[in-house]
Amino acid sequence: MSHFATLRDAWRHRPTHNRVWALAAPMILSNLSVPLVALVDSAVVGHLPHAHQLAAVAIGGSLYTLLTWAVGFLRMGTTGFAAQASGRADGSALRQVLSQGLLLGGGLAIVLIALALPFSQLALGLMQPSAALDELASQYFQIRLFGLPAALATYALIGWLLGTQNARGPLAILLTTNLLNVGLDLLFVLGLDWGVAGAAWASVIAEWSGALLGLALALRSLRAYPGQIDRSALRRWQNWRPLLAVNRDIFIRTLALQSVFFLITVQGTRLGDTTVAANALLLNGLLLTAHALDGLAHAVEALCGHALGARDRLALRRNLLVAGAWSLLASLAFALFFLFAGSAFIALQTNIPSVRATAASYLPYLAALPLIAVWSYLLDGLFIGATRAREMRDAMLIALLLALPLGWLMRPLGNHGLWLAFLLFMSLRSATLGVYAYRLTRRDRWFQEPAP
Repeated sequence: MSHFATLRDAWRHRPTHNRVWALAAPMILSNLSVPLVALVDSAVVGHLPHAHQLAAVAIGGSLYTLLTWAVGFLRMGTTGFAAQASGRADGSALRQVLSQGLLLGGGLAIVLIALALPFSQLALGLMQPSAALDELASQYFQIRLFGLPAALATYALIGWLLGTQNARGPLAILLTTNLLNVGLDLLFVLGLDWGVAGAAWASVIAEWSGALLGLALALRSLRAYPGQIDRSALRRWQNWRPLLAVNRDIFIRTLALQSVFFLITVQGTRLGDTTVAANALLLNGLLLTAHALDGLAHAVEALCGHALGARDRLALRRNLLVAGAWSLLASLAFALFFLFAGSAFIALQTNIPSVRATAASYLPYLAALPLIAVWSYLLDGLFIGATRAREMRDAMLIALLLALPLGWLMRPLGNHGLWLAFLLFMSLRSATLGVYAYRLTRRDRWFQEPAP
């Protein structure tokens, strides 16, 4: 069968479209609900009388987000193993993956809390805030730490539920967490006049409620997979090595990716305040695109992982081609939106004429970005589903090492050089992942266990 005929066969397979969107649509909604918590905290505390109260929530929230971001690999690391176990209909393995994810989240929470207290004091010392701001930011951050075990457990639970092709579960968890946070924010901060501490306790209670709901949903899902947890297996190191190796490699890969955004911010700062502001507004466009395309990538993780576990080559090909085609169509829609309505998108975010004008001159780069980045999102989903995090890590590091010297050479071009370097990095990221995927396909190794 020719490549065109294969694509046509996959596109005409209606059940695959239904499975892709049954997972992608709830995950897109889940992703878009995430920024709501910080937005609501800021909006509610912003109605208090003093500016340092809002600043305390912004600073304390940023420190807490840094901690939770650092262990975001728990979600991705759990999805692939759960998807493959689900594909094998192996209830015992599903129970082991869930237990390992929750235990790992609990252990990391203890370590991070122990490190967070001195870390927060050091970070606040570097910022040199006023005495009032320092006290409130520390108070907010320390209260939020009570919710850290729940936040990490939720990462593992969302990853596990997604791996079992249950996308409504993560949506229910995130909507419950966020809506409860909104209600408690209003009650504690404005109703009971608890101030900044009220905003922190609202988030803690919401996080624990989301985690308990996730645990209940996971236990209910397990009824469809008969089996028993082998407690002795949880005490053997060799049974932890695959999960820890995948999480380690995803963590390194994420650090490399975040270093790129950090370098963009640093280099942009040297180009002036207006340029920094304009770049921040444009990168919000990337954030919007990533939230939507990640929903389709999550569907790829679950469906391709399930197909690999079931050793179903036809399903693997259909899932990848259908999700890939929808991802390409979505990225094209975003590209056209930024190209023809980008000025309106910028105007919604700021009314400062100089920032609007600066951002408008770089809109073509933003329009090109979805068409370039879509391939890396899609391939990330495939590699996560296959639990091949080592290839993801190596592809990211290669792209970074190749892009850095080229970005250095483009510095004389100013902000145009910065955006060209970023587009080049995203292209290299997609290309290196594509090379790894091609090699695995040519050698027929997708259905083999990843090398230790």
